[in-house]
Amino acid sequence: MRRQSCADWEWCVVDDRSTRPEVRAALDDLARDPRIRVVRRAVNGGIVAATNDALAMATGEYVALLDHDDALVPGALAEVLRVLDSEAGRDADYLYTDEAHTLADGREAAHFLKPDWSPERFRSSMYTCHLSVLRRSLVDELGGCREGFDGSQDHDLILRATELIAARGRRVLHLPVLAYHWRNISSSVSRATSTLTRAVDNGRRAVQDQCDRLGIDAVVEHGPVAGCYRVVRRLDPSTRVTVAVATRLEGAATRPHRLAVADTLRALRTSHPGARLVVAHPERTPPELLALLRESAPLSWDLVPVPGEWSVAAALDRALLLHPADVLVSVAPGLAPRAELTPDWLGALVGLARSPGAGLVGALVADRDERVLHAGWDVPNHRWYELEGLPVGQTTSGNDLLIERECTHVSLAAAAVSSAAWAAARCQARGGWHDAGRTLSQALVDLGARTLWTPWARFDQHVAIEL
Repeated sequence: MRRQSCADWEWCVVDDRSTRPEVRAALDDLARDPRIRVVRRAVNGGIVAATNDALAMATGEYVALLDHDDALVPGALAEVLRVLDSEAGRDADYLYTDEAHTLADGREAAHFLKPDWSPERFRSSMYTCHLSVLRRSLVDELGGCREGFDGSQDHDLILRATELIAARGRRVLHLPVLAYHWRNISSSVSRATSTLTRAVDNGRRAVQDQCDRLGIDAVVEHGPVAGCYRVVRRLDPSTRVTVAVATRLEGAATRPHRLAVADTLRALRTSHPGARLVVAHPERTPPELLALLRESAPLSWDLVPVPGEWSVAAALDRALLLHPADVLVSVAPGLAPRAELTPDWLGALVGLARSPGAGLVGALVADRDERVLHAGWDVPNHRWYELEGLPVGQTTSGNDLLIERECTHVSLAAAAVSSAAWAAARCQARGGWHDAGRTLSQALVDLGARTLWTPWARFDQHVAIEL
C-alpha cells in the first residue's frame, strides 16, 4: 500500500485480537502513517466482524477489499481511479481487476486473466475475487458483510451488490490489469484446509440465497472442485422441448454403409415427458438412403422432410414448425450425449435456455480421447490459452471447463435456444453447425441476450463430420 503511485487513499486495518507480539509491533509501525488507520478488536470475531469494522471506518467514495497476506502492484490504485474517474466509470458501482497468483517468495505462479462481467459464471465461482472495488454507499446500503458467511463473505456481498446494480441499470467494470498478487500462503482462509470446507459451503449457501431471491427454481450443489458450484435448475415436466437432429445423411452412399446419424439416433433418449425427438432430412433423398435412415431411427423418432434448399437453420426451423415447443435443442449427426456422465444433460440445456435474458446455450463437445472439441468461444479470447484440445475436466485459472458461464458464441452442434429467441434471430443462422452457431449467438447478443455454455451437458463425437 505504501508503495502506491497514487497518494489519495486511506488504509483501514483491523486487528482481530491477534495474540502475536510481532503483529502488534507491525501495526504500531503502520499507524505512524496518518493515512493508515488501525483498530484493535477487544475480542476475536472472525473475518466477517473484522471486515465490517474496517468498512465502518472507511470515509472514501470507494472501498477495496484486501486480504492481509497479499500484495498490490504499485500502480494498482492509480489504474483503478483512472477508470472510475473516466466517462465509463460514472455509472459504475463495482470494478474488479485481473490477478496474479504468487508463491510465498513472490514468484508468479499463474495469471488469472478474467472475462468481462459474467453473472452466470459468478454464480458458479467467485471469479472476480481480487482486486474488488465497490462504491461505499452501496456497501453501506447492503449492511456490509453478512454474519454466517465467513470465508465467502465477499462472494455473498458481491452477489447482493450486483443484484442491486443490475436492477438500477448501473454497471460492473472489468479492468484487465494484473493489479493484485494473491499469495499462496497456508494461513489464508482460501488455502487453509481447516477453514476451506466451511468457506465453500458458505459460498454454496450464498449462491442458493441469490437463486431464492431472484426466483430461480434451482438447487445449488458443490461442483467438481472446491469453490465451484452448480445451479441445478428444475425442469418443469410441462415444458415442451423439440430435440432436432438435422442430417443430410452424411457418411453414407449405398448399403452397407453406415449413416453418421445412426449412433446419434440410437444413443439419444430422454425421459422428459414434454420432449419430441425429430430427425430432419432433405426432402429429395435417394430412396435407399431414406430406407437406411428409417432402419436406423428407433420408433421414438419422427422423420421430417425439409423442402427447398438445405441448410442447418432451415432444417431446425422446419422441425420446430412441425413440432412446436418452448425450447429447441439442436444436435449434429455423429454426436451423442454422455448420459452416464451428465444424466441431466437435457435439463441443463433447457434450464439455461429458459432463464431470463438467455440467448443460445451451448454444450460441451468432446472426442473419444477425452479432449475438448467445443467449450464456447470468447471473442476476443481473454485467456492466454485455448480451451479446445484440453483434457475434459482440466482445471485452469478460471476453471472454465468446470462451470456454467457466459461466452461470446457457441456452436449449434449441441445447443438449446428458446422458441422466442429462435424466432427473433433464426434468419441470421447461416452456414454449418459452427458458423450458424456463431451468427445466431451474435444476433441474439445484439438483441441484448446472453450466450451461455454448460459442462453439464456433454456430447461425444462418435462419427466425425464437418461441423
